[in-house]
Amino acid sequence: MQSRISKAVERKHCMNCAQAIICTYADMVGLDEETAQHLAAPFGSGLATMDGTCGAIVGAGMVVGLATKDRAKAREAMRFIMSNFQARNGATQCRQLKGVDTKRVLRECNDCVADAAEFLEQVLPTL
Repeated sequence: MQSRISKAVERKHCMNCAQAIICTYADMVGLDEETAQHLAAPFGSGLATMDGTCGAIVGAGMVVGLATKDRAKAREAMRFIMSNFQARNGATQCRQLKGVDTKRVLRECNDCVADAAEFLEQVLPTL
């Protein structure tokens, strides 16, 4: 599989983080891009409140769920994505990544999208 990381980051300029991920990989999981965009609309900005999980991780989770109908495999893949994202960035919550309370940004959105896409691409072949 050819990497789509840069394509996901490019899409972030006109979509939220969740949309950028799911729209980039929609064709791989039998989803049309318009439906993918609508599906992920409320999941950007940490579930639209910045208090939730980073939208890029949520988008990756949507792709994982569509790529496999096996609950155990999906959970294992998400654990991999979440733990690697946490290890690299120090947080998985949008508010923390953006430094809302600390005024210290841990990771910019484009980089969060790139990270989620990278870890997603690592698990997709196993699903």
